[in-house]
Amino acid sequence: KGALAAADGKMSRRALLKAGAGTAALLAAARMNFPGGAFAQGAGPEVKGAKLGFIALTDASPLFVAKEKGIFAKYGMPDVEVQKQASWGTTRDNLVLGSEGNGIDGAHILTPMPYLISSGKVTQNNVPTPMYILARLNLNGQCISVGKEYADLKIGLDTAPFKVALEKKKASGKSVKAAMTFPGGTHDLWIRYWLAAGGIDPDKDIETIVVPPAQMVANMKVGTMDAFCVCEPWNLQLIHQNIGYTALTTGELWDKHPEKSFGMRAAYVDKYPKAAKALLMAVMEAQQWCEKMENREETAAICAKRQWINVPVEDVTDRMKGKFDYGTGRVVENSPQQMRFWKDQASYPFQSHDLWFITEDIRWGKYDAGFDAKSIIAKVNREDL
Repeated sequence: KGALAAADGKMSRRALLKAGAGTAALLAAARMNFPGGAFAQGAGPEVKGAKLGFIALTDASPLFVAKEKGIFAKYGMPDVEVQKQASWGTTRDNLVLGSEGNGIDGAHILTPMPYLISSGKVTQNNVPTPMYILARLNLNGQCISVGKEYADLKIGLDTAPFKVALEKKKASGKSVKAAMTFPGGTHDLWIRYWLAAGGIDPDKDIETIVVPPAQMVANMKVGTMDAFCVCEPWNLQLIHQNIGYTALTTGELWDKHPEKSFGMRAAYVDKYPKAAKALLMAVMEAQQWCEKMENREETAAICAKRQWINVPVEDVTDRMKGKFDYGTGRVVENSPQQMRFWKDQASYPFQSHDLWFITEDIRWGKYDAGFDAKSIIAKVNREDL
């Protein structure tokens, strides 16, 4: 203020012009960074749509809501398609193809996957498909469930008693299996971390198998596996069908842990930067909507719909609202480990979080010991957006 004021206490003409130019520059920068305002002047996204994949899980809620509530359209992207994928392997294959090849441009995705795809670790002939992480979609909200045969043990955070039971089962000649959703993905890392902490080697003492989320309950029913890690609604459905119980929510392993991301093919973002920003803004607005407790019941109802998860709404509602009945007599109301979509910086894609996943994937042999995590994070993580 002092620098702008002339000797007589009034602003000098020169200072006024300088300040005015600064304000104009500020407004121009704001318009560039928040194209919502700029769209009105016809400088909208380069394209009107994108094909986005999702897996039938409650942490894809922001994509369901952005589509159902017209939020993509609000940001100039009315032609966005949100398409169900059969498995994370299908998501990967369709991302490699891209929408030009009848695949998809982006997806609700396990946070480690854009790295595994960008580095060619999980693609055909190890050919990389460059990916970007634009935002995190949620924190918490996954669970590790165990079969009914271990009901008397009431397995929880500590896997030491589980180790004894599994050794007994193995000694009787039966195989012991833990299921996750994609090798090197979040669920794989949570269940490995949990087992290893109790002295169970997930590579030697048991067999880890890959099962798509929507098939977890049916597989547990026929005794395919002893434990699994997945998002909702499949853990609660398991309890409702009296097949098993929840040992722990993954937030008990790591409170407010990062989980799914909003990932896009780098080719799409580089070619259509305004459209990518519009998609990001729509997803972020939907995350804010999903976070509000007064919207959680409606979020659950949307999730349950046929085109999205296709389950009875009661398999979704309780945990979406923070009520966790573990199926063991333990009930936690308003759980501090409930899913977060916006609160606690849920949407922000921290590089350090990406580094944690890469470090765990090095631990379990998905990358070589000397893998350069820093340089791939600099390429894939688009926190600048």
